[in-house]
Amino acid sequence: MRKRKPKVRVIAPDPRYNDPMVTQFVNNMMWEGKKSTTLTIFYEALDIVRERLKADEHNTWKKALNNVMPMVEVRSRRIGGATFQIPTEIRPKRKVSIGMKWLIRFARTRSGKGMAEKLAAEIIAASKNEGNAVKKKEDTHRMAEANRAFAHFRT
Repeated sequence: MRKRKPKVRVIAPDPRYNDPMVTQFVNNMMWEGKKSTTLTIFYEALDIVRERLKADEHNTWKKALNNVMPMVEVRSRRIGGATFQIPTEIRPKRKVSIGMKWLIRFARTRSGKGMAEKLAAEIIAASKNEGNAVKKKEDTHRMAEANRAFAHFRT
């Protein structure tokens, strides 16, 4: 490659759990630069999780995130006039960001009152291997499995 790789940005850890992944999650969830509001919503959601499950909320959130992260995805590639869905493995950082985005997206579309409530419900469901975000992961894996015959087109 001609250009050098960009430097990886260091994400500062959050104040409560001292975890950079929490900060990344909050950054993904944030709208219009309102980070303090988003942090409050996230912490409220984890408080609701602790209240309902009587377990460590940070570990529950991590477990939910691990259950949502996909291992493979399909990418479209045009070969000889036909478009093939080619299954490819996902690099670790992309796995994490996709998992976070799915958790947030399906929490937003969930029915309920307030984002903290919705997010808590999605985290609890994902930690039990249920919910829409986990279903999305399974659908992605199923699609990759169905198109495994085209794996040899991978570059």
